[in-house]
Amino acid sequence: MINSALARILFFEVSKETDFPENFQQFYHTHLFCQRGTFQFKFNDQKMECKSGQFLFWFAESKLSDFKFSKNFKSSALLIEKDLLINNIPDQGWSINAQLHSRIFPVKTIGSASEKEKILTNFKQIKERFLETSHRFYEEMLKLQTQIFILEMWNLFANEYEKRKHSLQTGNQYEHFISLLQENCLQHREVKFYTDLLNISAKYLNYLCKIHSGITASEWIKRHAKERIILLLQNNNLNISEISEEMNFSSYSYFTRYVKKLLGVTPGEFRGRFNAK
Repeated sequence: MINSALARILFFEVSKETDFPENFQQFYHTHLFCQRGTFQFKFNDQKMECKSGQFLFWFAESKLSDFKFSKNFKSSALLIEKDLLINNIPDQGWSINAQLHSRIFPVKTIGSASEKEKILTNFKQIKERFLETSHRFYEEMLKLQTQIFILEMWNLFANEYEKRKHSLQTGNQYEHFISLLQENCLQHREVKFYTDLLNISAKYLNYLCKIHSGITASEWIKRHAKERIILLLQNNNLNISEISEEMNFSSYSYFTRYVKKLLGVTPGEFRGRFNAK
């Protein structure tokens, strides 16, 4: 097992569960490129699999369990400390959809050999930058390299996202609902909005959600709204009134009540706690 004490970035090979640092899910965002074999796991209580030629991304503090590795499994793993990654996201607007998508679909298929090589190059470059502690502008360079890493991974991820988005138009209605939710939850938090777009009843949409995920459509909407609100409140370039307006709340007080119901604290209290970390 790797000793991860104080390391903000770790780059290593994984073939079994004990190759990960202890409690890595709590402190690190995980990037995994599978080169051989298969890896099965549960993500938010759903069974999933990552196999040769696929890329896997987990956010820190994701709900993970039941790891099972094939005997020939081999992968390259990059762990980035959670605050280092989140605090250096280059573009808040694009990042929200990217992050929401990854919270539903953590496994991504990488097509060409050049894309696979690009992933490993990105892993190595940010690790090398992290180790270059003698650089006069070390912290500034590490932050810039983190931003470059994110943009490079987004570029690869965007192709997968667009393919999935297009296929959903003729794919199953549950995934189409999730796609619509990612695009519209900023301003639309009512089940009826989505059932109208899908041309199905609320009862049938709830049935689809329950059989595919175990939770209702309204719960999915709440989860997406919660994620988006958290991301927006973490962006200090936006004041709380602007966030309320961007999310199409009828009043600031209604937004405050909605946030307190979701997060247990008011928007101002949440931002104060986040900035105090």
